[in-house]
Amino acid sequence: MNEEERIKIEAATFRRLLGHLDSHKEVQNIDLMNLASFCRNCLSKWYSAEAKERGYEIDYENAREIIYGIPYSEWKSKYQQEASAEQLDKFKAQSS
Repeated sequence: MNEEERIKIEAATFRRLLGHLDSHKEVQNIDLMNLASFCRNCLSKWYSAEAKERGYEIDYENAREIIYGIPYSEWKSKYQQEASAEQLDKFKAQSS
């Protein structure tokens, strides 16, 4: 496999990951953080940073819209649930 083919496969894999996350909106960001130490917001930050490294200005909010598929404020109002005390405790324990 050459470099171009590898990059195409990685891009397709990333799109598949975004599609998977989009089809599982019931999985909250705090769940992802507690299980895997990253979430949709992390992906947004990474996307913005990688774009900047390559000379493109994609700010965090624009990156969020790419990752979430809609403006973050809309996603948040439609799908984000209040974190439980248990979720917050687990998150705080991991962050310490």
